[in-house]
Amino acid sequence: MTAAAVTGGATAPPRAAPAPLSEGQKVFAFAVMCIGFFIALLDIQIVSASLKDIGGGLAASPDEVAWVQTSYLIAEIIVIPLSGFLARVMSTRWLFCVSAAGFTATSLLCGWAWDIESMIVFRALQGFLGGSMVPTVFTTAFAFFPGKKILVAAATIGALSSLAPTLGPTVGGWITDNYSWHWLFFVNLVPGIFVAVVVPLLVRVDEPEPALLKSTDWLGIALMAVFLGCLEYTLEEGPRWNWTEDATIRTTAWLSGLAGVGFLWRSLTYAHPIVDLTALRSRNFALGCLFSFVTGIGIFATIYLTPQFLGQVRGFSALQMGLAIFSTGVFQVMAIPVYAVLARRIDLRWLMMFGLGLFGLSMWSFTPITHEWGWRELLWPQAMRGFAQQFAVAPTVTLTLGGLAPAKLKLASGLFNLMRNLGGAIGIAACATILNDRTNLHFLRLAEHLNPTNPAMLGLLRGMEVRMAGSFAGDPAHGHVAALRQLRSLTLREAQTMTYADAFTAIALCFALATALVPLMRKVAPPKGPSADAH
Repeated sequence: MTAAAVTGGATAPPRAAPAPLSEGQKVFAFAVMCIGFFIALLDIQIVSASLKDIGGGLAASPDEVAWVQTSYLIAEIIVIPLSGFLARVMSTRWLFCVSAAGFTATSLLCGWAWDIESMIVFRALQGFLGGSMVPTVFTTAFAFFPGKKILVAAATIGALSSLAPTLGPTVGGWITDNYSWHWLFFVNLVPGIFVAVVVPLLVRVDEPEPALLKSTDWLGIALMAVFLGCLEYTLEEGPRWNWTEDATIRTTAWLSGLAGVGFLWRSLTYAHPIVDLTALRSRNFALGCLFSFVTGIGIFATIYLTPQFLGQVRGFSALQMGLAIFSTGVFQVMAIPVYAVLARRIDLRWLMMFGLGLFGLSMWSFTPITHEWGWRELLWPQAMRGFAQQFAVAPTVTLTLGGLAPAKLKLASGLFNLMRNLGGAIGIAACATILNDRTNLHFLRLAEHLNPTNPAMLGLLRGMEVRMAGSFAGDPAHGHVAALRQLRSLTLREAQTMTYADAFTAIALCFALATALVPLMRKVAPPKGPSADAH
């Protein structure tokens, strides 16, 4: 007798599997996910050109308002490598939905922030809740578009991943100048709600596995959070507080180092680690992570350096800075169709070599920089950088993740994205240190030539004394002091300009090294068969 007869009921029919999506539905679902991916990355830099306005609105000091950026970065860098595990537990679509909904809600709270403390808390929540939208897009792209179709999807992801932080200062500056800083966050509401509603209706990549929570490596999560959180804090705040001269920086550096060693040990010995480091055994994946790291340096460090130069040396407003660097995004968009055509005909390794090499060349073309550079002088170097970003990032995605089995892809995509963010954090910290140390060195070297034996300097000083004396009723003593102050200011300006050239040179050398390593990559080959968790 069957169980149905005993209970007096009929056996429930097995639940029908959802109908497979058509190509058009896949493209639409992927496009919706890309919207969430884009706004999550855009918010990294959208506040960078408007921190003074936010600080003024919340009555915060420059040191306090810097945490509006830092708190987001720390939270995001922690959650990105966790996203692979969370996607397996919740499924890709529900993780993306929760991430989009949380990002939208916290964006609203950021716009409503009433003081700097509330803003820092809400920004940290925004980064933590929204960060999972970044790596899950990679997983979905490879699930939706097998074979050669992935080339276009990877080109799209590559374009957005480098375009969003590039456009951040431009968009943020325009919004702040035309509306208010509150709208830096309110603009996320409509696209965020749209994404949170549509994604769970269309995206069906996998099924949730809540049973994995029983074997969760909580110690590994704790070690990773301390390692990455303290590392991000050290890199963000180190240049400001002169690194090891500050007790807090020394403490966070030690904590990061010790937790990092513990995290590596735990990931390599635990049966179900949070981050799958065994993917690094693949040559392509290991090299791809390195290239992702280097492109992170290039993208984020130049976004840091260029507005800094324009504001510090040229005195540009937030909107002027954004417009001056807008050409990078324009030329990257122009490169997308070119890359899509060439990727079907040319080995991706050579396209990536071209992209990395051109990126390095664009950095080198910044080195003749002078204090007079504006948007016209920046146009050509930035055009090269924008075009290069597409060819550097998109093939890296395909070559690094395209050969991994689906079982490894979820966990590995988080590690791959983490490397780009780490590259950006380390690149910005290194550039900030270069700007601090090399400015002093160049200033002292220039000052050595400003002595009574320099006739050009004496002539310039006398002319300034005459002009300045007019502001003090013809008093030559006051005119002399004012002229010396202006001479010092001019010397500092030139020292700063020379230092920016040094920073761009260091980035160019990183890309030269990465370009030389590209031939070590193998042609990507899809996995021989589906993994056990493929659906």
